[in-house]
Amino acid sequence: MIQNIGFIGAGVMGKSMIRNLMKKGFHVTVYSRTKSKAEDLIAEGADWKDDAGSCAQGQDAVITIVGYPKDVEEVYFADNGILANAKKGAILIDMTTSSPNLAKRIYDAAKEKGMSSLDAPVSGGDTGAKAGTLSIMVGGDEDVLAQAMPVFEAMGTNIIYEGGPGCGQHTKMANQIALSGCLASVCEAIVYSQKVGLDTQKMFDSISKGAAGSWQLSNNGLKMLQEDYDPGFFIKHYIKDMRIADDEAKRASFDMPILDQVLKMFEHLDEEGMGDLGTQALIKYYTEK
Repeated sequence: MIQNIGFIGAGVMGKSMIRNLMKKGFHVTVYSRTKSKAEDLIAEGADWKDDAGSCAQGQDAVITIVGYPKDVEEVYFADNGILANAKKGAILIDMTTSSPNLAKRIYDAAKEKGMSSLDAPVSGGDTGAKAGTLSIMVGGDEDVLAQAMPVFEAMGTNIIYEGGPGCGQHTKMANQIALSGCLASVCEAIVYSQKVGLDTQKMFDSISKGAAGSWQLSNNGLKMLQEDYDPGFFIKHYIKDMRIADDEAKRASFDMPILDQVLKMFEHLDEEGMGDLGTQALIKYYTEK
């Protein structure tokens, strides 16, 4: 039974996930590169450790949700990292959106040390993280998922076993591919309505409940109308995801013209210094030319 969890990464998503784990009675030990991000969690009952290895020691499960694949590689494979310090029998769960090939490497390395590994990226943004309603896409061994299910149920409501190691990450790539065109289309609908003189709020209310309705329209579209660009999901992190998806598609000899175009839009915004804004700031590509 999992009772003690080491959690590495206390960013926009991780902080809410940690809170939901504590609400369900798990004892959570936290490490983040910036301790100030975790001060409120410590005040609420989480323990603090000064590095990833110390955070992993003695834990029944270790969860990571960090920024980039290079960060995942560091926290798992460094001398003071997870694989060198977690106990035999621990379940290692990477919830970062990362490389499927890296997920397989972690799986193999964990197995050699008598540990188990799951790749379990999430979808639902900061809203889903706070509400505990994340969609969680799990790759690895199905019997290990069964052991970890109470942990996932503390953070999400749509938890699906996708297949072997790396399949969670591949499914998340499909998610990121699908939302690229949706997000750009929401921007275009809003700007179109402005250009032709519609009451944009009335337009939004009219189409959001019909066939055009989507999570992107109802959530990020509303933020666009309110000119709210605070990050539920950073532009810089979505660029990372799209590049991973593009690389994987190239390995499969598959072209994705829509994703490629949206990636170029976001890269332009990043070059203009907007990488720390939320993905809903894509509308600035259309309005600030």
